[in-house]
Amino acid sequence: MRRLMLLRHAKTETDAPSGRDQDRRLDERGHRDAAAIGAWLGRNPPFPDLVQISPAVRAKQTWELAWDMMKDRVPPPRIELVPELYGADPAQLLHAIRLASVTDPRHLMVVGHNPGMHEFALMLAGSGDKAGRRALSDNLPTSGLAVFEFATNDWNDVSFHRGKLVLFVSPKLLKQASGH
Repeated sequence: MRRLMLLRHAKTETDAPSGRDQDRRLDERGHRDAAAIGAWLGRNPPFPDLVQISPAVRAKQTWELAWDMMKDRVPPPRIELVPELYGADPAQLLHAIRLASVTDPRHLMVVGHNPGMHEFALMLAGSGDKAGRRALSDNLPTSGLAVFEFATNDWNDVSFHRGKLVLFVSPKLLKQASGH
């Protein structure tokens, strides 16, 4: 069994001071939401063994804030900055995940961007949580997390429509669940 966690970066500023999209930083809500998802992750194992992160500032900040909220309860994963994740389409994301077979983590997290992450999540979901699949069909929102399981022990066997959506969670859903 392999578990894949797709985490979209948190909410960002509209424009970076440099004018470069890759330099956009998290805004105030993004900081709160990344921390909330990190706190949730820290309470809900299994935890990632490997985290592949887009080199964009907002993706790195999302992971850093999430990790800060979970690091006291979670063994540290290996971290890889993967340039191909920036602007990746579903085929490129699948390729990046299959490359994980080299180090073979049981639980892999990818921190990246829409529209590719959302399209990828939709293409992976072959079965699983019906309510989560319905919610995910609309959007993978900022700080949204989609978790899939694959009935394989080899990342090279991961393919479209073969994933079981275990859960879909977002800061908005966490707030609704807590009654706030």
